[in-house]
Amino acid sequence: MNILYTDDTICAIATAQGGAIGTIRVSGKEAITITDKIFTPVSGAPLSERKPYTLTFGHITNEGGEIVDEVLVSLFRGPHSYTGEDSTEISCHGSSYILQQVMQLMIKNGCRAAGPGEFTQRAFLNGKMDLSQAEAVADLIASTSASTHRMAMNQMRGGFSRELSALREKLLHLTSLMELELDFSDHEELEFADRSELSEIASQVETVINGLVNSFSVGNAIKNGIPVAIIGETNAGKSTLLNALLNEERAIVSDIHGTTRDVIEDTMNIDGILFRFIDTAGIRETSDEIESIGIERSFQKLDQASIVLWVIDSTEAKVQIDTLKDKVIPRCEGKKLILVMNKCDMVSDAVIHSECLKDLPGATIINPVSTSEDSGMNYEIISIAAKQRKGIAELQNLLIKAAALPEVTQNDVVVSNVRHYEALSHALEAIHRVQDGMSMGLSGDLVSQDLRECLFHLAEIVGGEITNDEVLGNIFKHFCIGK
Repeated sequence: MNILYTDDTICAIATAQGGAIGTIRVSGKEAITITDKIFTPVSGAPLSERKPYTLTFGHITNEGGEIVDEVLVSLFRGPHSYTGEDSTEISCHGSSYILQQVMQLMIKNGCRAAGPGEFTQRAFLNGKMDLSQAEAVADLIASTSASTHRMAMNQMRGGFSRELSALREKLLHLTSLMELELDFSDHEELEFADRSELSEIASQVETVINGLVNSFSVGNAIKNGIPVAIIGETNAGKSTLLNALLNEERAIVSDIHGTTRDVIEDTMNIDGILFRFIDTAGIRETSDEIESIGIERSFQKLDQASIVLWVIDSTEAKVQIDTLKDKVIPRCEGKKLILVMNKCDMVSDAVIHSECLKDLPGATIINPVSTSEDSGMNYEIISIAAKQRKGIAELQNLLIKAAALPEVTQNDVVVSNVRHYEALSHALEAIHRVQDGMSMGLSGDLVSQDLRECLFHLAEIVGGEITNDEVLGNIFKHFCIGK
């Protein structure tokens, strides 16, 4: 399918199966005419003679005149619709049979089944929204917490676009002054662009772009979940802890060492924050080739995590700490490390205090939680009994504290899209070259080239510079059918 071709009429089921109501969306120049062919109002004129933004009750009938369902049809006329085209929405009963019958009738009468995201794609191509707003539609559908909802809603309502528009205005002003000088380059005494003003504008632009780039770490964590690696020796209780955190039997639990051979990932929303828990293979010396691969992946996931839960069997704590501390602690620099003393119901706190933690610098326990800071290493310690779910609530509170995510409102512009982050990073590099060029006194034509490149990368985000069908297709193919 050529994604830039919008001359035909498309239809799709826009609701999930199993509900009481199902909706079929139709968009295109023949949307109203085709719907009229299969829809008979109970009273009044056909849809083609009705005003937009009206709801009409009637029947969908097949070729033999048999009633398929009683429905309500919403009517929209372009350009005042979601796609910018004539559109109808047919609300049927939620039976999958009924929905498929209606879809078949629409297709027989001239519609084409829509591809993923094609309605939003048409909204973008018809100027109803820019590309960043279109992408926010998918994020809004996929939102799983208040923070992801607020980020997507701000972007969909144009908050990010307005920020970029303000940047572009400043850059265009800067570019126009630089290029005006180039037009009169024969007159060396003319200088339209005051260099101190240019430096100030470039500094303002750099500050804003840098802030947007830096916001990606927060936005990505909110959108995709904060990665939490659960590591430790075999049989320390890592899988039991994962099951306790998720409140379901997600991982196989066994007394046999080395049960977990590969990483297991799952997400959970805790107090509005999405965490991505990664249960890893137990770390130990082994000659088993498959288990060795799993252990190597454990260290890879540890490196990728923002928070590390080091699960330690309290009954063997001193041995496990001595064995792994040189492998684990150096890899946790810059991360939040939580020592989870599991099976605390099988050993006294006094033993843990005096025997297990004395080799860790500055470590003390204030039951159930303590904080230790030494030589740049910041870690916390908690005693739990994962099988009995003892201490799980306290551990969840520690995770929320370790996440340290700022409160996001619908007015905050936070970057969460990798494509936007890459474009902004390229724009930041370009504006840095502009600043360097002006400080070194480079000629205006060289500085202008970097200014134009910065503008290009900002325009990529909203779609102003994207003409490649493949790029657009890659963006919209991840949308759900019907949106």
